[in-house]
This record gives sequence, structure tokens and C-alpha cells, in this order.
Amino acid sequence: MPLDDRYQLAFKLYPYERSSDQDAAAPVRHPVVIMGGGPVGIATALDLGLQGIPVVMLDDHEGVGQGSRAICFAKRTLEIAHRYGCGEPMLDKGVVWNLGKVFYDDRQIYEFNLLPEGGHRCPAFINLQQPYFERYLVERVRAAQAAGAPIELRGKNRVDAVQTKDDYVVIDITTPDGPYQIQADWLIGCDGASSPLRKMMGLDFQGRVFEDNFLIADITMQAEFPTERWFWFEPHFKSGDSALLHKQPDGVWRIDFQLGWDIDRAEELKEGNIRRRLDAMLGSDINYELVWTSIYTFQCRRMKQFRHGRVMFAGDAAHQVSPFGARGANSGIQDVDNLGWKLGLVLKGQAPESLLDSYDAERRYGADENILNSSRSTDFITPKSKISHVFRNAVLDLAEHHAFARPLVNSGRLSVPCTYDGLPLNSPDMLEGPERTRPGAPCPDAPLGDEFLLDQLGGDFCLMGLGIDLPEKFGAHGLAVKCFNAPLNTALKERYLGDTPSAVYLIRPDQHVAGRWENFDTDAISNAIARAIGKDNSDALEH
Repeated sequence: MPLDDRYQLAFKLYPYERSSDQDAAAPVRHPVVIMGGGPVGIATALDLGLQGIPVVMLDDHEGVGQGSRAICFAKRTLEIAHRYGCGEPMLDKGVVWNLGKVFYDDRQIYEFNLLPEGGHRCPAFINLQQPYFERYLVERVRAAQAAGAPIELRGKNRVDAVQTKDDYVVIDITTPDGPYQIQADWLIGCDGASSPLRKMMGLDFQGRVFEDNFLIADITMQAEFPTERWFWFEPHFKSGDSALLHKQPDGVWRIDFQLGWDIDRAEELKEGNIRRRLDAMLGSDINYELVWTSIYTFQCRRMKQFRHGRVMFAGDAAHQVSPFGARGANSGIQDVDNLGWKLGLVLKGQAPESLLDSYDAERRYGADENILNSSRSTDFITPKSKISHVFRNAVLDLAEHHAFARPLVNSGRLSVPCTYDGLPLNSPDMLEGPERTRPGAPCPDAPLGDEFLLDQLGGDFCLMGLGIDLPEKFGAHGLAVKCFNAPLNTALKERYLGDTPSAVYLIRPDQHVAGRWENFDTDAISNAIARAIGKDNSDALEH
């Protein structure tokens, strides 16, 4: 069912314009071309453009399509968006939530708080329709363009073919004015789960397809439901084997019903049958209007590799998970956060091309973590055998009265950023500090008076000193590293020091910890920087 006239979120954000490349005598070569818009493609263009790297984004549409699609954007995604300069409008528009409740049949069995700890700029989650999220990204792109960022967004530019060479890619494009051809030093595929680019290159997914169907119904209603995530196992209203309720902006609510595998899709999508399910759930006294409905199935799969020479894949083009846990768009933005700084250093000649192999390694690691969590959620929500169904329901009964059973309840392990344990860019851990800030971990935010820690770390390599005075500047291996002496407070001590009296942290541009030490050690830090950018430790120091 399409959206009704009051819920048109199809923003025409980058209408077709003829480019000078279409009139060039020979194919124009670009440093970076992105295939596909959407949140991942636009965020990639923004990340690179803000670094001063010329980038062209090609999309076969002219902006955001209809339907709310992704709605749950996690804390880490919001922190990345804030660093890009578009986090505030997302927070202003989004519906903030930290609390979730789990129901079994007709009773609540427990509730959970995803962010019980204070001192963070961003909440655990906001609910925000994907078209709004994309619009705020594009508005930030427009502001960056006005300030000189070399970003081009080309709508109605459909990629029809690619040819990969040793050190560039040839791209054939069709537009309303006819075909043309360009070249790219690097091509990034952000073209979604069906990824034409992946098919053009003869690549595929590995993984698991789940045999189940879920009905999405976005409705407007005036109701007293709180701003929380509510999930039902075997709901008493019998509208499906499970159900999920979320509030969105504009008075819209997202409701999911689990339908099972052997269904008649056309029959289930009839308005009368959708209303029958909703009426049973909401009651006859709730007035509502349907604005968008769809049925989806899902897979937990990924590409074997995310880098193929001069072509890299990100977001749903590289990996897919079930929607339980809000891991789709959020993991895609984390792909961008990982790839952007690495490709930037390579293009600026500050890191070897081999650094990009770490994008492949780290984000495959992240995808495997997401797939594992998503698969476990799906298996718990949709038991595949009689005995697993009995076990699931026994856990739910126990969880109502016993706290030890609640971690076993899995209504969707919600998205958190990956810690890159044991991967090559990490230096050995030389601090007996908190486990949560070990090498490979994302930096937790903390309050600094009226500001926040992540703002001070920024988007470059940074040395952070706690209980120790760092030099005003530090450089190694061609990089100027920001030095920041953090004023100690309770939150910083708990999150970064623990019982140690002092610490020095080397933090990557994506705000993951590269290394940490109790004291300032020039050689150790220089070696850690070399490791983090894929250079040999023999490079000369510059400090």
C-alpha cells in the first residue's frame, strides 16, 4: 500500500542536472565515485568531501523514496552524524527513547534501559523515518558545498556497467540526456541489498535466508502509548506470532506483525486484513489511519570480501541482517566511519593503499558480529522446532520473576558499535584500565562542563592525556596528531582510567582506541601510529 497524501516523505533532493562530464571529449577521471545514494552513499560523500577529497555520487533516482523504511538510529550513528555537522536536526526531529518493554501473552515480563549511564550527548536511540535522516545528510552536503567542499550529487545517473582496471574503474552511465562514461580511482558500492554493482562484478552473498514474513504497518493515531519500544511474544491479541510497536515523528507509529512463512502475500496486504490485525491489537476505541504497509522477509548474509581491488562495498550492498536490533542502517554508517578516514589518508599519500585492507577486515568482523546477534534474535523470536519453542517460552516465564533469565530473552539485541578485538591496527594494551576502552573499542562519550568529550576528539588522530600533561603537538609518520589534556572528572575516570593514576590514549579518526599507556612514551606512540595507518615502524619520527 503506498503512502497517503499526508505522509509523502519522497524528497527530491538532487534533481537531475547535466554535468560537464557529459560534454567532455574523453572520460573524466575522478578520485572517488560512489554508486548509490541512501544514507550510506550520502554519508560517504559527506565524509570524504569534508576532508577536501573530490567525490561524485551517482544515483538512479533524484532523492529519497517513499516509505519510512529504517526508523531506529543508534547512539553511535548519531555521534557520527554530529561529527559531520547534521546530528542536531536529527535529534530535534527524532523521537528519543532509551526504555524498552517485553511482553509475553497478556503480561509485561520485564523492562530495560539501554542508556542508564548519564553524561552522553546522544540518547541510546531515536526513531526517525529514513527519508528525514537522508534529507538532513543532504542538507549538510549542500552547506558543505557552499563552503567549498568538492562534492557532487548526480541524480538520474544510472550506472549500467563497470570495467575494473589495475588502478582505476571505468563506469558507463545513462541519464535523461543519454549515456556517458567516466573513470574513478576508487569506486564505492553503496547501492543497497540488491546491489547492481555486486551483480555486474559477478559477486554474491554468503549466509542464511530466514523463512518468515513480517507485516509492517505505519499508522497515524492518537493514543496514550509511551515513547518506548514494546515487543510482544505470542501476543494475546493474536495478530501474529510476535508484534513490535514504535513511535515515530509526525504522529506516526510503526507496528510489525510476524506472519509466518506459508502465507498469501496479496491476501495479507488487503486493507481489511491489515485492519483486522490492528483492531485486535489496539482495540475498537482507537482511531487510526493507515499510511504505509509492506511485507518483508530477511536474510543474514554478507559478501566474502568488501574490497575488490579498486572497488569497495558498504552498507546493505556488503551485508544484510534481519531488522531485529536495528543493525542495518546503523552498521552501514559505521562502515562509512571506518572507510572514510582510511581512504582519505591513502588519497592524500599519508598511508599505503594496503590500509584499505583493514577496512575489509574490520567491517567483515563487524558484519559477522551483527549477523551472529541478528541470527540469534531471529531464532529466539521465531523458534524452528517444537523443543526450541518450549525452551523459548520457559525462558519467558522465568524472566518475569527471575533476573538471571532476562539476559536470555532476545527480542532483538540492539545495535552497538563493534570493538575490533585482535585486529591488526590495534597496539598491545599497555594499561590496566577499564575493559570498555581497550584497544579496538569505540570511545564512550563523557561530559566536559557544557561540552562533551567526543567533540574534543574530533575526526583526526588524537592523543588524549588523563592525569598527565601531553606536549602541545605531536607528529609521526607524516601525520600531525592532535594533543588533548582532558580535565579529569568522575565520568572520565570511570570510563578511561579505572584504578590507574594516569593514562595516554591514541584515538583514531573514527574515535576507536588504537592504543593506550599509563605514561607518555614517544617511541611506543609513534609505533602505534605506524601500526594504525599501515606503515612500517621504521619510518622517521617527526616530533
